Amino acid sequence: MKKIIYSTLFLSLFSISHAQVSIGKEKSEGSSTIFDFNNTNNTNGIILPAVTTTPNNLDAVNNGGTFIFDQTDSKVKMFENGSWVDLSDSGDNSTITKLNLNNTSNEVGNGVVIGANSSNAKGVLVLESDDKAMILPYIAEPEKNVKSPYPGMICYDTKSNTIALFDGKVWNYWK
Repeated sequence: MKKIIYSTLFLSLFSISHAQVSIGKEKSEGSSTIFDFNNTNNTNGIILPAVTTTPNNLDAVNNGGTFIFDQTDSKVKMFENGSWVDLSDSGDNSTITKLNLNNTSNEVGNGVVIGANSSNAKGVLVLESDDKAMILPYIAEPEKNVKSPYPGMICYDTKSNTIALFDGKVWNYWK
């Protein structure tokens, strides 16, 4: 009986330590994915955090891979080499609305970490992995197929094979 209990505990801990998250589907595709989306006939992307003040307390842990939509100049930005780099021209933040949702939980944390027990990175959602990647939502021609894009939306355009970012006015494409 002890062997069964210990085996169950070990397998449970092993499965948690190699966490994969799927949104809109049963499971992640492949073993190299930490965060995966339903990419069949998809017209929904990820909405980046819309900040009114760019975080200035980031360090080398956040260098690269940290994205925001900066409402002060309506630009999508990435933190790289110690500073914020513009990924779009000035867009339009007039459609950004703050949802009035009440958090009834007593717990207030610094964000959610997926793939590790903790992280030194600062973010609302932090994906930590040495050997897994996030797969952006796939959308063919988002400028045609996303009817109401939201400022700060990001996806992968399967038609142009580029990363697509919406700045509130136009789609920006990065190879």
